[in-house]
Parts: sequence; C-alpha cells; structure tokens
Amino acid sequence: MAGSTFGTVFRIMTWGESHGAGVGVTIDGCPAGLSLCEQDIKRYLDRRKPGQSKFTTARQEGDEVELLSGVFDEKTTGTPIALMVRNMDQRSRDYTAIMDVYRPGHGDYCFDAKYGFRDYRGGGRSSGRETIGRVAAGAVACKFLSSYGITVDAYTKSIGEIEISPERFDLAKRDENKLYMPDDIAAEKAAAYLEQLMEEKDSAGGVVECVIRGLPAGVGEPVFDKLDACLAKAVMSIGAVKGFEIGDGFEAAKSRGSVNNDEFYIDPEGKVRKRTNHSGGILGGISDGSDVIFRAAFKPTPSIARPQQTVNRAGENVEIIVKGRHDPVVVPRAVVVVEAMAALAIADLLLTGRSARADGAALVL
Repeated sequence: MAGSTFGTVFRIMTWGESHGAGVGVTIDGCPAGLSLCEQDIKRYLDRRKPGQSKFTTARQEGDEVELLSGVFDEKTTGTPIALMVRNMDQRSRDYTAIMDVYRPGHGDYCFDAKYGFRDYRGGGRSSGRETIGRVAAGAVACKFLSSYGITVDAYTKSIGEIEISPERFDLAKRDENKLYMPDDIAAEKAAAYLEQLMEEKDSAGGVVECVIRGLPAGVGEPVFDKLDACLAKAVMSIGAVKGFEIGDGFEAAKSRGSVNNDEFYIDPEGKVRKRTNHSGGILGGISDGSDVIFRAAFKPTPSIARPQQTVNRAGENVEIIVKGRHDPVVVPRAVVVVEAMAALAIADLLLTGRSARADGAALVL
C-alpha cells in the first residue's frame, strides 16, 4: 500500500491496523541533539486516546508508547526514531456482522474497490487508530518547533451548530473539558447536544481551529510547496476532514480587496508587521510572520447505531445497524491530530527552507 509516508526532510511513515498487534511510526530526518523522552510523546497521546468520556468510544487503551530507536540518554541521535503503541483491547467479533456489508459514509466500499480486500475489524488501516502514529510523530515535531519558540495550538471551534464565543475564548480552558473547547459555556451546550444525539443513535461533526505562533516570515515555497498547500495536504489527510480554510477562508470570497488586504507597517523595533490578519499568516504561499490560523471541518461519525440502507459484496440491497464502540463525534480527539499534522508540515518546511539562500540569511534556526 502506497501513501503511508509524509514529508521530505522531516519524514514519517505510519504503520499498523486497528485490530492488529499495534500501531506506530518511524521518523527519519529529525536533527540530533533534541531532548526527547517517552513522556513527551505520552502527553500528546493521552489527548487522543479512547475512553476519556461518554463522548468517545468505550475502547479501553492505555496507549503506552515504546521508544524503540533513535534516542540515547534522552537525546535524539539523528538516526530514525521508531515509536510503537500496542493494541490491548480489540473486540474484533463486534465487526463480523459487517464483514461483507458496506457502511454508509465510511471508506469500506472504496477500500474494497481499490484493493479487492479489506480488514473489516474496526476499519483496519482506515481506522482512526492510525492517527496514533501521526500524533506520536507530531509530538516530536512540536518539541523541535518549541526549541525555536514556535507553538502549535488547536481546539474545538464548533460542534454541530454550537460555536465558541470570541468574547469567552480562553485557551487555558481547553483542557478542562473533554470536548477541548476553550469556552466553558459552549462546551456545556455542546455536551447537551451530543447527549441528545446519542439518545437518537446519531452523530455530529464540527470544526477544529489551529493557531501557529512564532513562525518567522519566509517559510514555504512559492509554487507547489506553498505553506498553505502543505498544511492543506497534511490536514486533509486526516480521516473525516471534508473542508479546510486559512485566515478568512471562504468569507474572503465575499470581501473586497480594500478590506481583505492586510496593510503593513514598521513597529517600534523596526520589524515589518500587519494591521490585520485576513490572510491567516500566509501570502504567496510563504509565511509573513503573523500567526498562521486555519480551520478543518470534520464530518459526522459514519458508524451510527440506527438502521440505514446499504449494499453488500454480493450486490444485494440490505439494511445495516452498526454495532460496536464508536465515537458520537470525532472532533475532540481530532484536535491533537490536527496539531500533530500541522507541526509535521511546519517542521519539514523549516528544514527544507534552510537551503533557500546561499548567504545563510534565510531561516537561520
């Protein structure tokens, strides 16, 4: 199977299946000398692991990471870093009823059409559990970026029609509720909405917003490897993401140039600044030194326990009721996945960009 790698210099390859022995990632291209231990990675994995609340799958996994190579005395050696998380709570029998049936809204049919075979146990390689490798690698990328003062923070912006309020926004509140919303009131409303959907055996979608701070001007390439294009590919590769926008995004299509343009000025320290940030921190495919702001839209979880019409491998029309342990909304656990993929894209572009100028003035890190 092609397509399990991401990046050019800071390059990762994820592996494993939902109901196999485990899942993991190999990272190639991480510079030597970076301080790193298993706890650095565990902090991120704990934010995406199942069983955190009634709004996530009841699958019980500790998601304990094993650091197999690439680190000595808690410092990266510059050699490939291998990370693994063993699967401990598989219940493959829950999926035997759908082994020959395609779930509506799921990748079952397309996977079967492409390969002529699919691992029906929890989705196999298509499972959300694949994101463990992404998050583990993203934790390493975030550690690398933090050494240069670059931070990546994502949060739940909305679930269904319930959206956080700019006036109540407090990033410190994000980790105080299981929906990862930086707005307590919105989180309470969203929780009530999800409880209603669970009673109706239905699911919800939502939006994750991400802010990258401290990124210097000059990251990204002007043609195919634009910063926004690389971020889009990284984020759109996450399962269930159906939309992506940067800055004002689709709202910019309704604006005017006189409004949408971000005027420049020189601050008291002699640095180039912008008075607004409609561009979301990217101009011409290259970072402009402002905060990079983007959003990802996640569709509702396709596996729901209400009757739906579908077909099976024999070409028959059938009814399906999906059983097993499924999240009524993927957004809260996807927040850290968005952070991870953004960090991986930025780390890769930073390392690639070191060769941009012969005088060494560009992106000296």
